[in-house]
Amino acid sequence: MKKKFIFLSLILFTAYILLFPKDAVAASSAGLVLWYEQILPTLLPFSILSYILIASGYLKYLIRPLAPILCHIFPVSENGAFVLLSGFLFGFPMGSKNCAELLKNGQLSKEEADVLFLVTNNISPVFISSFILHRQLALPSHIAASYLLLYLPPLAYGWYALRKVRRLSPPSTVKRPASRSQMNFKIIDAGIMNGFETLTRLGGYIMLFSMLASMIQKLRLPVSAQLLLTGLTEITNGVSMIPQTIQNPAARYILAMAFTAFGGLSGIAQTSSMIKDTHLSLVSYCTFKIWFMLCSGALAWLVTLWLPVC
Repeated sequence: MKKKFIFLSLILFTAYILLFPKDAVAASSAGLVLWYEQILPTLLPFSILSYILIASGYLKYLIRPLAPILCHIFPVSENGAFVLLSGFLFGFPMGSKNCAELLKNGQLSKEEADVLFLVTNNISPVFISSFILHRQLALPSHIAASYLLLYLPPLAYGWYALRKVRRLSPPSTVKRPASRSQMNFKIIDAGIMNGFETLTRLGGYIMLFSMLASMIQKLRLPVSAQLLLTGLTEITNGVSMIPQTIQNPAARYILAMAFTAFGGLSGIAQTSSMIKDTHLSLVSYCTFKIWFMLCSGALAWLVTLWLPVC
């Protein structure tokens, strides 16, 4: 069944490129421009530094000053605090990438990784404020409320689940000291290659799902159905369609927040590539993303009642 689905997808992509070459190239270019202008410069430096810190063993020196404060508020280990901070500050997909790297290196327990993987892989604050609220919705006054409604559901679940994990089995991590032979340019070279491999993979997924979103807009469907399918497939294209499709400002805001909380099928595919060779469950990730989308959508509706959108 999986092979048939992949084969059918390849046939459809090929047919789309041959029948609509101009639209296919435009969608591909839009995806690559987004990757080059926003994703690459934002995430590549941090991806390289994260790998170096984790592989060299210097991560503990960086996080140790902040860990006591964060761990007092949120029940995580020192390395878990790094995953939490990187996931929420730098955004998707750094949460899943760092969680998987620390788990594979034995620096994060299985139980803690299972929870952090679900709650730290979110869209970055910069993307939310700049692209979604400023450029698309023209709602800079809603930045603080948007952060709250998007990040509160995963943080609340993570706090509850990690307290339960700590109560049943206190988290323990095995810290592997880096050998002296690794403390040189060898590990830096590996970090650079790992960073470029990660970001190149993300660029490929963004390009493919931008083309898929363009294909959806060719279907003979109601505009509302096209918007919904596009937003659930790739959030950049979906959010960009909202101002052109929906007239009600409150409905625009609620739908944009729901798309952002879910992250799109493109985000799920990118996350899958980050967690390969680990036990982390993509099915659980998808399930919780749907729940977080529903919670954030409901909170966005409450925000529109408290803070009118116009």
